[in-house]
Amino acid sequence: MGQAPSTPLAQCLTAVCNNRADCVAFPSTPFYKTAWADGYNLDRPVVPIAVTRPDNTQDVSDFVKCAVENNVKVQPKSGGHSYANYGLGGEDGALVIDLKKLQDFSMDEKTWRASIGGGTRLDDVTKRLHKNGKRAIAHGTCPGVGIGGHATIGGLGPSSRMWGSCLDHVVEVEVVTADGSIKRASETENEDLFFALKGAGAGFGIITEFVMKTHPEPGSVVRYSFTLSFGSHREMAPVLKQWQDLVTDPKLDRRFHTEFVAHELGAIITATFYGTKEEWEASGIPDRIPRGSISVKVDDWLGVLAEQAEEAALYLSDIHSAFTARSLAFTKDEALSEEAITQLMTYLDDQARGTLLWFLIFDASGGAVSDIPMNATAYSHRDKVMFCQGYGIGIPTLTQTTKDFMNGIIDTIQGSVSQTLTTYPGYVDPALTNPQQSYWGPNIEALESIKSAWDPNDLFHNPQSVRPKGKGKL
Repeated sequence: MGQAPSTPLAQCLTAVCNNRADCVAFPSTPFYKTAWADGYNLDRPVVPIAVTRPDNTQDVSDFVKCAVENNVKVQPKSGGHSYANYGLGGEDGALVIDLKKLQDFSMDEKTWRASIGGGTRLDDVTKRLHKNGKRAIAHGTCPGVGIGGHATIGGLGPSSRMWGSCLDHVVEVEVVTADGSIKRASETENEDLFFALKGAGAGFGIITEFVMKTHPEPGSVVRYSFTLSFGSHREMAPVLKQWQDLVTDPKLDRRFHTEFVAHELGAIITATFYGTKEEWEASGIPDRIPRGSISVKVDDWLGVLAEQAEEAALYLSDIHSAFTARSLAFTKDEALSEEAITQLMTYLDDQARGTLLWFLIFDASGGAVSDIPMNATAYSHRDKVMFCQGYGIGIPTLTQTTKDFMNGIIDTIQGSVSQTLTTYPGYVDPALTNPQQSYWGPNIEALESIKSAWDPNDLFHNPQSVRPKGKGKL
């Protein structure tokens, strides 16, 4: 295991572990960076002061108390898919509390509420819900993402227009707060903390257990894909405009979700409809979605999730690589004009990329996500109907050319609208100049006040997390 440092923090963490194996590691531990502090984005190296793996909530509490005593910042890690490695602290010197051992699961078959450990990954969440009553929740498509980050930042996925975001399913949590206390939080207990945890969780506590409402699995699910291969991206501009007109329709069937993915060789449009093929055809969407080389198939819930996971792997998913990521969010009034789309596609044709592996993903939002008031949770993008995410992946290393290419995409889009576009904190964008305002907008003042009450010394901290009121960027 290697010699632990003889520092007060190391001594405290080691005492909590009490000779248990696989409990704590330090930079001097063999294979520390690969086995304990493996960053998702290899372009953003981060070295935590230590990584712990608690067996239970009491361990989490004790580790937090060690950090408090030694004035060390803390970040939890559930799946570790932050684009800027915020699960490792986002900058050197943080204490990481890796929740991978917190795997408890139970289902109350009277209420159909599931209790899920904070270290559970989405693939396991899906399987355990299926085995316990064929139940389901809304969540994203990458199977290795952890519920701990996903359900505390938003958690958008193909079924979100129908059921809401992942965090909208959370009805109660067990959480360790900045003084090491173990609390319950819900709409009737520690309500202010619960508000903050549902959208800005990494800055407010470590959730060890989620209690979540669930739905019966959908029956039939229709999967649609349309491949575009033109001589230039500029030729695809009318297709993107047609797709955008569809997804910005406020009357769009909530059972429908879709993405438009531009890449080096063209574009792919994917769509999911939670219903039968007959219902899909009756919805009118097949007559409005772009046509071309298409594939339409009917599958069940688990089969569709498996396909969506495969598609996510094509973009980024569980691959640890050097990449740059930028993102934006759009209300209906901020949708791109025909001229703006043409400018964007022209930019994609004309600019040096520095890589052949890049993606620009537009995905639909709204629907049930927009039913919940903006001030009901910290998540502040209830009014958004569309997001875009740009990824440039280094082969084998990330170049400045690729970073400039991605930055130019964002600049081109932003330059085409009069409003300052914001973005979803689940699509971490380290390049933002005012990230807290962009991520949490109308809720940031309330969040800063709650932070001051629950974590005045900013123990739970990453480079873009909510700060205590009046302390700004620390």
